[in-house]
Amino acid sequence: AFADALQFCADPAAGAGVAGLLDKDRAAARWKQLYSANARASKVPPDAERLRMGPDTVYLAAVDRWGNACSFINSNYMGFGTGIVPEGCGFTLQNRGHNFILKEGHPNCVGPSKYCYHTIIPGMVTHEDSKDLFCTLGVMGGFMQPQGHLQVLCAMADYGLDPQAALDQPRFCLQGVDSAIGAESAETAQLLLEEGLPQETQDGLRALGHDVVVVTGWQRLVFGRGQVICRDPSTGVLCGGTEPRADGSVLAW
Repeated sequence: AFADALQFCADPAAGAGVAGLLDKDRAAARWKQLYSANARASKVPPDAERLRMGPDTVYLAAVDRWGNACSFINSNYMGFGTGIVPEGCGFTLQNRGHNFILKEGHPNCVGPSKYCYHTIIPGMVTHEDSKDLFCTLGVMGGFMQPQGHLQVLCAMADYGLDPQAALDQPRFCLQGVDSAIGAESAETAQLLLEEGLPQETQDGLRALGHDVVVVTGWQRLVFGRGQVICRDPSTGVLCGGTEPRADGSVLAW
């Protein structure tokens, strides 16, 4: 997944078409690679050309009684961002341009009037049939964000966990991926596993060829920092969860 993201996520005018990335046959083929004898990512997706089109972060969410919601992330990126403070202002400019790649012909190659790949993902999920709000969610943490969103959302949608239980679950993190390097970075990335994951799971991932490292204690901050608000469409009841690995809170009014 990260090899694809680092190859195709870019300015809409230069990146891959969403329809191509969501194609069921293509997804099935990529899925099979997860369980091959060697599960480590290939350097560049084989259909890269075909799919081309012609810790300084804060997350907050709010939901009202009617199901209106706001999911918001603010990030300078890399500490103080660019380190540039506009004259007369009390803030630094963000440094998301760091996520461009210096590779000519790549969809995410740096260039004028372009949006770059970035990891800011303030999430909002609705029920497919009614379009009612299911949840707002955000899992901060650079390239952990898409990984954290996947794990927390799957815990709620697929396994029926409440927001707090979903956030409390041990996580994994593919560390070392970098949009400034490209899809090749996914090949050498380490798979970090949070303490609490079964030994059988750890051994199975190692058997698939992953470079597994178990992370404990304060170092677990690498697994992101999330907040979630879920809404029951039939009752309007709101249920929130906050990150156990960092500061956060759930407030009602």
